[in-house]
Amino acid sequence: MRTLHVTILLALFIWTMYALADTGKIRQKRAWIIDSFSIEEENPGPFPYILGKIELTRAYLVSFELQGQGIDKEPKDVLSINKDTGEIYVHGKVDYEAVDKSKKLKLQFEARNKSNNALDTRFGVEIKILDINDNPPLFQSAKYEVTVDESHLQGKEVLTVLASDKDDPSTKNGTLFFTIKSVTPKTDNAEFYIQQQGESGTIYFNGCLDYEKAQKYTILVEAKDDGEKIKLSSTCTLIVKILDKNNNLPEFSGKTGPGKVKERETGFEVLRLQVTDKDSPSSEAWNAKYTIQNDKKQFFKIETDPVTNEGILTVVKPMDYEEQSYQNLTISVQNEAPYFYCKVKKHVPNTMWELENIKNPGTSFPNLYKTIQVSINVEDVNDPPVFIPPLIEVVVMENIKVGTFITTFTAKDMDGSHINTFKFVKGEDIGEWITADAKTAQISTAKILDRESPFVVNSTYRATLYAVDDGVPPLTGTGTLIIHINDQNDNVPMLVVNNVDMCLSKEPTMANITAVDPDLPPYSSPFYFELLGDVKEKWRIDPGHGTTVNLVKENSVYSGYHLLQIKISDQQGCHVIQNLSVTVCDCSSNPNCHVTMVSGARIGAGAALIFVIAVLVLIAMFLMALLISCKTEKKMILMDEGLGYLVTTNTENPGTDCMVPAGVNVNQTDYSKEQNTVKVSSQANAVQSIPSTNIQVVCKGQQAVSQVQMQVRTDQTFQRSIRRSSTRSSYRGIRNVQPSSMRSSFRSVSSQNANNP
Repeated sequence: MRTLHVTILLALFIWTMYALADTGKIRQKRAWIIDSFSIEEENPGPFPYILGKIELTRAYLVSFELQGQGIDKEPKDVLSINKDTGEIYVHGKVDYEAVDKSKKLKLQFEARNKSNNALDTRFGVEIKILDINDNPPLFQSAKYEVTVDESHLQGKEVLTVLASDKDDPSTKNGTLFFTIKSVTPKTDNAEFYIQQQGESGTIYFNGCLDYEKAQKYTILVEAKDDGEKIKLSSTCTLIVKILDKNNNLPEFSGKTGPGKVKERETGFEVLRLQVTDKDSPSSEAWNAKYTIQNDKKQFFKIETDPVTNEGILTVVKPMDYEEQSYQNLTISVQNEAPYFYCKVKKHVPNTMWELENIKNPGTSFPNLYKTIQVSINVEDVNDPPVFIPPLIEVVVMENIKVGTFITTFTAKDMDGSHINTFKFVKGEDIGEWITADAKTAQISTAKILDRESPFVVNSTYRATLYAVDDGVPPLTGTGTLIIHINDQNDNVPMLVVNNVDMCLSKEPTMANITAVDPDLPPYSSPFYFELLGDVKEKWRIDPGHGTTVNLVKENSVYSGYHLLQIKISDQQGCHVIQNLSVTVCDCSSNPNCHVTMVSGARIGAGAALIFVIAVLVLIAMFLMALLISCKTEKKMILMDEGLGYLVTTNTENPGTDCMVPAGVNVNQTDYSKEQNTVKVSSQANAVQSIPSTNIQVVCKGQQAVSQVQMQVRTDQTFQRSIRRSSTRSSYRGIRNVQPSSMRSSFRSVSSQNANNP
């Protein structure tokens, strides 16, 4: 049973293998036999014509179908197939250039069993399109324009043109060549040629371009293919414009103008120089550029008239007839654009020509540019006097005597043909400090020179002197005098503020006090401060030297008004004793002592009414006196104006924080036995005692020290005294300064010393 089964299986295997072998033989008989197809573009027909046939060996009937380019894809309706015979027909022209880059029509071919429409097989078919020469080469542009300089060198690219051919570039139909067909105008100085690189052609020239011979060249360029049956071509036009450059030098043709100038005259047009130039007007190659030579002092400048191209020579610096009566100049001219020169020496075929040229000559050709010689005459005119030297600087000590000689100016008339005399006149002198002799120009002091004056800047005073000649018109020269004023110790340190407010306290309190001295070091700060009188355990200065120090009030001082004597010395020991008013009050009730005083001094309504009535009565009395004086002539009795004296007190009682009524003595601190004298000491003179009430001034080491008797006066009397005795404006505005601070007190004492033995 098992053997039967094996025999049956073996038989089935052999039969299967036979069947497979038979099937393979049938497939090989069914294989397609495909011819090679190609279509020549633009085939004129007649249409339709048979392109070819696909033959197939079958035991059954099949139908054929064809799809793709030429049937249902672009180009459509060009091809068809006979479904029964497999013949392929062409129905129209095919354009090689319209097909994609492969230049083939790609189709899909199918065979189906007619009995059941089952797909028998499917594969692709490609039909090659054969190119013909039906397209000429075409330029990228039908017209090219370019502008080149006249100085363009031969062998240098002028322009590049581009052309292309749609035909098959691998055949002669798509191969092109460039040729220059014509050049207009035809000149003997330049020859154009073209060099090809693939589908581009570059234009060059041999020789020299010359704007004067041709301003423009028109070049006709042809591109032609190499078709076997027919050669196609096209042309383009090149317009080469020549830009005029500087290949012609300007030449002088004349000059106009006076050719002379008056001395000291500037901005005057002396000459106009004319030139000719063959280059294009108003171009850089035509515009002239002038240069002046032999003018070391640069008296002149020359500019170009933009319209006429003339050179305008102008004097810009004053000339002096006495130094030179004429000036010889050499003027050269060139153009704004660099000069170049090109000339053909020999025509050489098929290569660059032999040339003679110059470009950017620079200094290699020094005699290349044209020059002209001109002479400018200088006319003599009246010259102003000249101070020799024009500036004099002197150094003097301040406070020198009036009439002291300072210096002498010297002036000179520089004219060669106009000899004049002149006088001296004082010019700027804002302080009226000097006098000037009209004939000798001797300068002397008219007032005492004060270094601290507002007219002095940085210890320097400036004045001017004029020398005026008798010419027509009269001319003036100016000399300048600079006076450097050395400082003297003629000022004493003064308090900036001579009244301070301090608060009543159980602890010591302080207030700042500051002094100033307009003198320079070593006659000024730092200062030495010292309190005089009975100030022990009441008042003190801390520190004792400086510009600003602290006034320290001890807790034993009561509230009220205190008058302190303070001695302030400079570095040379010159000092002044001044009054310092101190107001001590209870700041816990009112922080401002002056406000308390002012508010306490306010009057009520009744007092105001009384005041108004008193004013009206005074007015009435004045009117009555006026009426009486009109009736009878009265003689005025002159009264001698005396000076009032302040009576000093030495009373110090415990005060209260309240308003001090008028007439109540102000507290003043005692200060030794010197309170009734003023002392002024000198190394050369013995100490002299001068009766006084409140002030003591001492200056040590001065050669001459003035003394003056001083009294403590009311503010009104003191201000009147200041106006009489002082010329210093810097102290006129100070109303609370003690009389001993004024420099006039030192100066006016000289006359008193003469009267006091």
